[in-house]
Amino acid sequence: MPGGVSSPVRAFGSVRGDPPFAARGSAARIFDVDGCEYLDLLGSWGPLILGHAHPAVVEAVVRAARDGLSFGATCRAEVELAEQVLARFPFAGKLRFVSTGTEAVMSAIRLARGFTRRERILKFSGCYHGHSDSLLVKAGSGLATSGVATSAGVPAPLAALTDVLPLDDEAAVEELFARRGKEIAVVVVEPLPANAGLLIQREEFLRTLRRLTREHGALLVFDEVISGFRVAPGGMAQKLGIEPDIVTLGKILGGGMPVGAYLARDEIMQHVAPLGPVYQAGTLSGNPVAMAAGIATLRELERPGVYEMLESLGALFEARIARSLEQSGIPHALSRVGSVLGLWLQAPPAPRAFEKIDTSAAERYARLHPLLLAEGVWMAPSYFEVAFVSLAHTPADVELFGQRLDRALAKLQSTVP
Repeated sequence: MPGGVSSPVRAFGSVRGDPPFAARGSAARIFDVDGCEYLDLLGSWGPLILGHAHPAVVEAVVRAARDGLSFGATCRAEVELAEQVLARFPFAGKLRFVSTGTEAVMSAIRLARGFTRRERILKFSGCYHGHSDSLLVKAGSGLATSGVATSAGVPAPLAALTDVLPLDDEAAVEELFARRGKEIAVVVVEPLPANAGLLIQREEFLRTLRRLTREHGALLVFDEVISGFRVAPGGMAQKLGIEPDIVTLGKILGGGMPVGAYLARDEIMQHVAPLGPVYQAGTLSGNPVAMAAGIATLRELERPGVYEMLESLGALFEARIARSLEQSGIPHALSRVGSVLGLWLQAPPAPRAFEKIDTSAAERYARLHPLLLAEGVWMAPSYFEVAFVSLAHTPADVELFGQRLDRALAKLQSTVP
C-alpha cells in the first residue's frame, strides 16, 4: 500500500509519528495491536456518534449479514432508511444511496450540471468535498480564481471550470456572480466547514449564497457529510433554517459502515437515471448490511435528550481544553458546534476562513500530537482536522482527557526550542 495506508493522512506524515495499528474499539476507547488503550476523540473521523461497537448497531449488522452481504438489488432496508432520512430533511422528495461521501458530492455536482445545463462550479477554499477531479482545487492569490488542481492527474481544463473563493466573504461571491452568474451551475459548500479545522460560518454569509443562487438560476449544495445528523437531526440545514437545493450525506448515515447519499426535491431528482438523463450507479449502493447499520444508528439518535447530551458533553470538553491551554500560556482559540470541536493553537479569534489560519501553528500541533498519543489520547494526526465527541463519552472522560492534555502540554513547553 502506498505509504502503508489506504488513506494518506493515516500515515501520520504531518505529525511525524509512527501510526499505531488499530485492533478494536469499544465505546469511547480504541485499542492498538500492541494492547495500548486510547481515549478516542476522532471517532473514525466522525461517523461513530454512538461510540465504537454500539450494541444496537452490531446486532443489526450481524442480523443483516446472516441474510446476505450483498444482493445488487433493492432491499427493504433501503426503503426504511430512505424514509428515516427524508423525514429529517422535509424539503427533499427523493434520495439516492451511494457508498461514500465523495461519491455523494460527485454525483450531486453531476446532477446540478445536468439540471441547470451549465458547467461551472463554485467552491470555497478550505472546504473539502472528497477527491473527485472537479473538486480537488484550491484558491489562488486573487479573490476569484479559476481552479488550480491540487493533485496530479486532474486535467487543467476540468479544474478551470471550478471557481474558488474564500469563505466568509460576501463581496467576493457577489462579484463572481455579477461576472459569471449565467455560467454557474452549482455552489457547493460545507455549511459547517470541518476539513481545515472548524471554520464556523456566519449565517448571513450562507444566506447570501442561498439568495444569489436563486437569483441566478444556480443550485446550492450543502455538503453535510460531516454535519448531517451530528449537529441536529436535519443537520445544519435544520439548525440554520436554510433550505439548499441538494444535500449530501455520509459518515453517521452508515453508522460506521461505508454509506453516502444525496437528496433533493422531486423536480431535481427526476433527472437521475432511470428517470432522467443524469447517470449514476453503484453495485454496492444500498448495501443491506450498511443500511442496517444506518437504521440502527438513526433509531438511537431518536431517543429523547440525545442532542442535548451531545451539546453538554461538547461544552464540557471545550471548557476543559480551554482551562488547560490557558494554564499553559500557549496562544489558542476554540471553535465548537455541538459535538464538533476545533482546536486552534494560534491567537484568537478562531478563524472563519482558510486564509486566516496561522499555518505555523501546525508545527506546534505536530509536536503536541505524539505527546498526546503517548498519554493515551487518540486525536486527528493533522492540525487541519477536528475532534468529535460521542454519546459514549462521559464527564469522567472529560476530566481524564484534561489531565492527559495537561501532562502533554507540560512536556511540550519543556521541549520548546
